[in-house]
Amino acid sequence: MLGPIDRSDDYSRSAGRADGQEGAAAASALAARAGAAAFESADAPRVALVPAAMAGERLDKVLAKVFPEYSRSRLQSWTEAGRVLLNGAPAKVRQSVPLDARIELTPDALPEQLAFTPEPVPLDVVYEDATLVVIHKRAGLVVHPAAGNWSGTILNGLLHRYPDAAGLPRAGIVHRLDKETSGLMVVARTLEAQTDLVRQLQARTVKRRYIALAWGAMPEEGLIDAPIGRDPRERTRMAVVAGAAGKNARTRFRVIDRAIWQQQSVSAIHCDLETGRTHQIRVHCAHVGHPLLGDPVYGQARGRRSSAPLPGGFARQALHAWQLGLVHPRSGRSMRWRAELPADIADLMRALGFGQDAAAFDAGDGSEDEYEDGVYELDASEVGYDDESDGDADIE
Repeated sequence: MLGPIDRSDDYSRSAGRADGQEGAAAASALAARAGAAAFESADAPRVALVPAAMAGERLDKVLAKVFPEYSRSRLQSWTEAGRVLLNGAPAKVRQSVPLDARIELTPDALPEQLAFTPEPVPLDVVYEDATLVVIHKRAGLVVHPAAGNWSGTILNGLLHRYPDAAGLPRAGIVHRLDKETSGLMVVARTLEAQTDLVRQLQARTVKRRYIALAWGAMPEEGLIDAPIGRDPRERTRMAVVAGAAGKNARTRFRVIDRAIWQQQSVSAIHCDLETGRTHQIRVHCAHVGHPLLGDPVYGQARGRRSSAPLPGGFARQALHAWQLGLVHPRSGRSMRWRAELPADIADLMRALGFGQDAAAFDAGDGSEDEYEDGVYELDASEVGYDDESDGDADIE
């Protein structure tokens, strides 16, 4: 659909947040191995003989005293699940404990322990060798286990496909994509490769280009230079923030096509990251008044423009990690991959009236390595996150 890959170094360099410190790396690898071991021993029963002084007390109180390493809520759930036996019989939470009672507890694996266990998660591998793997991540797939997503992640799939990954920090993952963002990401298969790729990210020699759909008529090209940190009003979100709370963040963009849908302008853009902050493209585009289509978190930051239902029920941020380039850690060769647009974004673009010719998506890909600076470049006095600045303005 997008045609053969170009061979010119036409798109700008990008960088991700480096987290390759040796202490954190060792801790992460140890957690992976410990998690697997905990999973294997999760069904091993634990036995406690109740002291005479506790005879007559309720079971839930006794459990909290003889198994203090577990929370009361977890002990209660295990009791209700039949994982607690009192003198060989299934126990009830509020029953009294008799004299000389024997309690047998069979703990279930904790979510944190299950997080680092192999699972047969389907992975779309576009390239692999003994040093690295390039994955085309589908929208909806979480990269790394965290609260609310302890299983079914790319990390779990990597541990299943490559058992040796258990010995690597984060199973070899060196950068991430948001859950609902699709596209390419690289994973290391050796510690040496992981260290090298982290250094490439720090040095901005890993090249990543995204395709995004943004509300409004964006300038032809430009640089968004604005620090990003936690939104002080809603800590689960990121925002452009002033002062020490914000970290340097730079996004270059170029418009590759335009469309009008329901009297609203829409811009298809290439985005190149010079830094790798959480939600960077989404936050930057929203900050300058052009939120991404379908973005459930930042899409309404600038008025009504992203609140209308999109064609086909499209309901995720219209963002795809399209191109990935790096220097192979072992061979030293420059390598580049391109991921076709996923069906949902391709269908959305057709419904919105974008050009059908694949060449439209390569528009502007010339021999130049850098974009012109200046458009949307903000200095410290201009930085701020003002949800109300555009009020209920329509797109223009």
